[in-house]
Amino acid sequence: MFVFKSIHWLTNPFILMFITIFLGLLLGKLLKIGTSGALFSGLAIGWLVVKMANDSISAQGPYTSTFNSMLKVSVIDKKFFSLFLILFVGAVGLLAADKIAIILKTYGTKFIMLGLLIVFIGAGTTYTLTILSNKANPYEVSGVYTGALTSSPGLAAAIETSREHAKEWATEYPTLSHHNKEILLNILNSKGTLTPENTLTLSSEQADEFIIDAESGVGIGHAIGYPFGVLIVILAMKLFPKLFRLDLEEEHKQFQNEMEEAKKQINIKYIEPVTFDLIAFAFVCILGYTLGMIKVNLGYLGYFSLGSTGGILAASIFLGHIGKVGFMTFRMDKKILGVIRDIALTFFLSIVGLRYGFAAIDSITGAGFYLSIVAILVGVFSMFSGFLVGKYVFKINWIMLSGAICGGMTSTPGLGVAVDVIGTDDPAAGYAATYPFALFGMVLFTIILHKLPM
Repeated sequence: MFVFKSIHWLTNPFILMFITIFLGLLLGKLLKIGTSGALFSGLAIGWLVVKMANDSISAQGPYTSTFNSMLKVSVIDKKFFSLFLILFVGAVGLLAADKIAIILKTYGTKFIMLGLLIVFIGAGTTYTLTILSNKANPYEVSGVYTGALTSSPGLAAAIETSREHAKEWATEYPTLSHHNKEILLNILNSKGTLTPENTLTLSSEQADEFIIDAESGVGIGHAIGYPFGVLIVILAMKLFPKLFRLDLEEEHKQFQNEMEEAKKQINIKYIEPVTFDLIAFAFVCILGYTLGMIKVNLGYLGYFSLGSTGGILAASIFLGHIGKVGFMTFRMDKKILGVIRDIALTFFLSIVGLRYGFAAIDSITGAGFYLSIVAILVGVFSMFSGFLVGKYVFKINWIMLSGAICGGMTSTPGLGVAVDVIGTDDPAAGYAATYPFALFGMVLFTIILHKLPM
């Protein structure tokens, strides 16, 4: 006799993740958006599952306790989220590490400044649009920032810092300004019955609910901002050469001349890569996670830490650049690291969609329109600032600049379009050199956004 309980199948986190990934990758092939399809399938499945759960709970159905358990962890437990994030960031850092030294010695600090500039302009635009709207949820807007710049690690940092910021606000609620109390209560209570006048303190239940709403808000904003960010960077890669009348043949010649000159001046020690060193990869994660736990007092901005995202990124780049320490080799086969990166990113995006799908789709009729406008403006201003400064101030050829802009926007789909339009894989070098610094900037500016007055 066979026993199969469909409700346990439906609410099983592994089943949900694999169904989401399967359908998401099919969608990615169809629409040519790659692993990003897992985010959108996750949003749809997350919305459907939570709606079924809410309907069952409202009707006091027989599986109320099962659905309540699922909703308690927001469909998929956060530990899955953290695990795949660690694997993704570690692989990305090791992949970029060996290229960074060559490109940075050729172009100096231009790519570092460019990567930080792009995310800084995005953060500035985000903050301006946040304070211009009294009704905007600041957590949703910070999520739009990471979405418009298509940054999955940035999303993780935003969720992490939003949680700490929300805890701080909930704890210090009685001493908050009247304006900040209104922001908090608007997020906590969509019907608007709670006001600073009738809510002098928060109950523990209200504080917990506010923290969950803050995290959910980041996911909502990211989900809304992401497709606009992808679209903007893809259009820019196709249109910038035409809009600014770039001679691609001349840009190729400039690039080749710079590379030939660099080969004469740079002597980089070659380290034979291994197939894969699991001990070394684990050490990167241990060191990076430990770095992320260190907190530094920045005065008015409070305590700053890199978090798991920034810490592991810094450790992987540093150790990957060194290449080898004792019996551990940090230069590994790029195909294997690429597989780890893609698998981790796909799981990560699917989990984000599943955790925030219901809230994201449910919010489209509310603040969704304003968040879409924010995403477009953040993406456009960031892209144009990167191009104008890179081309006319730093004098970087378009071959490298196209990859660097995609790296600053942390947009893999954009890089794919740049490679296709230019007809060579060379933009990938600019992408690899800029990408880690843009990620670092995303972590830093996301933390700062939550510390600035609203």
